[in-house]
Amino acid sequence: MPAFTLYGSRGSTNTDRVRLTLAEGGFTDYDLVLVNLQKGEQKSKENIQRHPWGKIPVVTFPDGFTLFESRAICQYLARKYSFPLLPAGSDLESMALFDQAQSVETLYFADPAGRIAFEKFAKKFMGLPADEAVVSEALRSVEMFFNVAEGLLRQKDYMAGNIFTVVDIYYIPLIQRLFACGYGDMIVSREAVGAWWDRCTKRPAIQRLLAADREVAAAASK
Repeated sequence: MPAFTLYGSRGSTNTDRVRLTLAEGGFTDYDLVLVNLQKGEQKSKENIQRHPWGKIPVVTFPDGFTLFESRAICQYLARKYSFPLLPAGSDLESMALFDQAQSVETLYFADPAGRIAFEKFAKKFMGLPADEAVVSEALRSVEMFFNVAEGLLRQKDYMAGNIFTVVDIYYIPLIQRLFACGYGDMIVSREAVGAWWDRCTKRPAIQRLLAADREVAAAASK
């Protein structure tokens, strides 16, 4: 029996955070159950029993323990299976900086970047036009974020300090969306941000997962 079941969707940035965390941990002892978002399966009675807001991802364990929200799942799995993706709990300063970095990603990056991804990426598959006013406002916020991040990353290698953590993983799926939407220059045009992104995406586990996903996407498009 697998250690747990991950309910999610390929192409879901929230699911991809969890999958990247598992890849970094070298953990494969789980089942991935795909939830069809286009058919609205996330709003099914079964999924709402797992996630009361009718979203993904969710992990369920054989003993009945269930956890939703991607960032909470990433941290829980890293602790449970001892992935080297968290600062030492005994180092209060490192933990505080880690918590700070998590808040920064959630408050200043994920919301505007998520709006861009929805308007320019998701709506395309839904056959709907992007709201360019929403995109313009969100782009300004993301540009401001990267302006600040550029200064911070000149003083450290990763978002929470000098070690790669789940906080860096949190960024990867949405930044991939920015590249897919034609906004990758926001990252590569900034020296420190571009170097950080290069360090993250050259990690072998992340390269393997991203390459596998590209192969799946290419096969699906044929």
